[in-house]
This record gives sequence, structure tokens and C-alpha cells, in this order.
Amino acid sequence: MILVILAAGLGSRYGGLKQVDAVSDQNEAIIDFSIYDAIQCGFKKVVFIVRKEILDTLKNSYSHKLKNLIDIEFVCQEITDVPSEFINPNRKKPWGTAHALLVAKDTIDSNFCVINADDFYGRSSFSKMAVFFANTLQNTNTYAMIGFRIKNTLSKSGSVSRGECTLDNDGNLKQVIERTNISAIQKRIVYIDNNQEKEIEENTLVSMNFWGFTPTIFEELEPLFYQFLKENHLTEKNEFYLPTVVNHLLKKNNTSVKVIETDANWMGVTYKEDKAAVVSQITSYKKEGIYPLNLWNKN
Repeated sequence: MILVILAAGLGSRYGGLKQVDAVSDQNEAIIDFSIYDAIQCGFKKVVFIVRKEILDTLKNSYSHKLKNLIDIEFVCQEITDVPSEFINPNRKKPWGTAHALLVAKDTIDSNFCVINADDFYGRSSFSKMAVFFANTLQNTNTYAMIGFRIKNTLSKSGSVSRGECTLDNDGNLKQVIERTNISAIQKRIVYIDNNQEKEIEENTLVSMNFWGFTPTIFEELEPLFYQFLKENHLTEKNEFYLPTVVNHLLKKNNTSVKVIETDANWMGVTYKEDKAAVVSQITSYKKEGIYPLNLWNKN
């Protein structure tokens, strides 16, 4: 099993390099806890997808931390990683999460999961995905997604965007619908749709970009990205997202995505103000013995 970490984001709302921003007194970032959990659950390799500007920072840190613990590879996602006819000199924003995965294609040869660098998912998420992979052949179009309850994924510092999931009677994903400007108001959870406030039930399952794929996904990604570029290469902000790809594949009826439900509380640093709560919770986890005081103590 391979862990693929999306770490090329710009962190515009956070105002800094949140991928490596420390959330513990041992200088550990959220990404450290995801890797630690993955190792405990049997993952054998981690692939970091980064921007060229932060490549050396992550290499210098994690090549040392993870030595002899898990295989490591680094891949750079660049705006110019597109066919020459689609290069847009005005483009500043990365091409999105599905493009990030595509640039890592040559480093992935077995079942793998994809996560965000700045989201804390909890060990049970990795454990459940490992069980799914143990029963999933590499040549199938059978995928999975960890589904969080929306009430467990909100930020007290501002509104968030989440992918609302609809399921069939067998617990398979039917569709992911992007909901924006989600926030808790008194005892209600609401989002904005066409300038109107709408309520969403607190136990609704949402995607937090924790996907489980087999290598067959790349056969689908390449033609879809080419088509995306034909239609969007002159834009400066449109992105090629993983949920969009998954929705497309589900409509073709040759793909299934098992939604693996969790009641775990998500943590993340969407906003700078989120950090204090994450630090506090990490400290509690260490005191409870869920994590060692130093994740990478080599002694």
C-alpha cells in the first residue's frame, strides 16, 4: 500500500506554508501524524507531491525523519506539467488535485490512498482503508472514500467547503456535490447555494479528500485531463479536481466507490486561527498515549 500526500497547495487562506507548520512541541506537522498512522497500518511507501519551491524543505526534513521506516519519493507538480500546446504563461494557480495525482503516476504501482497534507484524519481512517485494500485487486475499478460526518469537519474560524456525498443502498457513492460557505449557526449547519442559505443535516457524509484507488485510475485520468485542458487551458483559476473525476467515472457505470464511514473528528488548518485547537488536541492525544511524545525518536 502506498500513501500519496497532496502537499503542493499555496495555503492562501492560511497565510503560510501550512504543510510543514509545527503543531507539536517536537516540531511535528499534521503531515507527520498521517504518515505515522499509515506506517502503523502497514503502508510501505509515501509519495509527496509538492511544488518546486518547497521540495528541498520537505526533502531535508522527511528524508531524515523517515529513514528506514518507509520508502519515500518526491514528485513536483508544476503549472507547466501539461502538453506544450496548453501552457498558459498567465497561470499562477496549480491545476488541481487530480492533476497532482497524475504527475505522480510513475511512482505508483499498487493500491494507494490520497490525502491532503494539512488534514488530520485519525488512525482509524488509515486502518479502515488498509482493510479495504486487503480485499481489493489492483486491476479493478473498485475504489473507496472515507466519509466523515459534516458536524465533525467544521472550523470555528470561518466557513469551509465540503463534498456532500449521496449513497446507494449498498453504501456505494452515487455523487459528490461541492457545498461552499458551510458554517454552524446556533444548532444548524448551513451552506450558501445561489446566494441562498440552505440547511444540511449534521450527520451528512462528506468527502475530506481521503480516497483509495487502484492503479487503474490513471487510465481514466489522462484522457480526462487532456479534455479538461482543451476546455480550460486559457483560464487562470479553473482546476481539475478528484471529486469531479470520480463523479464522471460513476456516471460511466464501470466504477464503484465504497464509502467507508467514520465518526472520527477531522482536524485541519484552513485558517491560521485553527492552529491553536489542533495543537491542543495533539497534546491531548500524546498525553493519552495515542501517539508517542516524539513520533520519530530513533533511540
